[in-house]
Amino acid sequence: MKANSVITISNSVKDWTKIYSQIRQHSVDICEPLEIEDYVVQPIIDVSPPKWHLGHTTWFFETFILIPNVPDYEVFDKQYNFVFNSYYETVGARVIRTDRGNLSRPSVSDIYKYRKYVDEKMQDFLQSHSMNESIEPLLELGLNHEQQHQELLMTDIKYILGHNPLFPVYKKENIEHSESVFPSKMIEFSEGIYEIGFEGEGFCFDNELGRHKVYLNDFQISDQLVTNGEYLEFMKAEGYSDFRHWHAEGWDWVKQNSMKSPLYWHLIDGEWMHYTLNGLQEINLDQPLCHVNFFEASAFASWKGMRLPTEAEWEAASHHFDWGKRWEWTNSAYLPYPGFKKEAGAVGEYNGKFMVNQTVLRGASVATPVGHSRNTYRNFFPTNLQWQFTGIRLAK
Repeated sequence: MKANSVITISNSVKDWTKIYSQIRQHSVDICEPLEIEDYVVQPIIDVSPPKWHLGHTTWFFETFILIPNVPDYEVFDKQYNFVFNSYYETVGARVIRTDRGNLSRPSVSDIYKYRKYVDEKMQDFLQSHSMNESIEPLLELGLNHEQQHQELLMTDIKYILGHNPLFPVYKKENIEHSESVFPSKMIEFSEGIYEIGFEGEGFCFDNELGRHKVYLNDFQISDQLVTNGEYLEFMKAEGYSDFRHWHAEGWDWVKQNSMKSPLYWHLIDGEWMHYTLNGLQEINLDQPLCHVNFFEASAFASWKGMRLPTEAEWEAASHHFDWGKRWEWTNSAYLPYPGFKKEAGAVGEYNGKFMVNQTVLRGASVATPVGHSRNTYRNFFPTNLQWQFTGIRLAK
């Protein structure tokens, strides 16, 4: 279902040293095709430089596992807490997000030395008597946190290269293209009580907990994602010029930014092309649409006489269709499930503090590492962002 390959964290007895090593190496592998200059670029506030991702994920293990649990541990560099802290108020001051691209130092080589230092200390710790079951939940959170940043690395690298006028190729092998979408049909679900939320063993984020019942009216949901060709019909019908299909905020976004197409689409000599990680290519009309924001997804659904599914509808129906090619916009605000409680300390800042002004995405994408997706996974982003690997599934 996904393009990348890393080890899956299963429910069986875990070889933490192996899992840690493989997941950490995957971040390095993602950056391997980059030129040194690519590591530092930050075109917009939402995109972080690749070298910052490499440093931040390393900082997580040093700050939350090594420093509290290894006696007399020596931090690699005392200034790195300020440089690589993302949003943890509990941990102290930090470089503001807009300034990450201004950090010419630490150098890329320094950050790789930092990763090597922390990885060696972590491997020693994981094989020591100090590693015990009480630390496993935090370690597993750290590994899943790294996998989240692996997906962000892919999205940020694509934005950095996709806004270079040379449209450079990231890799020659096919990474993000999905198989063509079959003709879609609507799957019907009867009104009734459904259960959503994580259950069972294995890892999940705290925002997935609190399995609960929801009442859903009769609804239908498409078994396929919207294709490039279908969205192009919306564009040709002047969908970006018809205010009737847009939320007020979305219509403001269209006008203020003179929007006419999804991110990375370019009209060249009368033909629509799009930037991919394989470079600039002609759009395949039969492949799933990508890189639209919530405003665009909602407007397209309205133009089709349909709507976006709620996250409860999506999860209740998810066993009946294939998912995982695109993160799929839902019509649900990102809110806590019944009984949600934030953990004490810095870990409590992980998800709960963002439960405002965000919209839920469900599924996964071609950039999601294998083993890092569940049908209960609750991704979330602001409504105006296009840079994630987002697509559309219709409902009515």
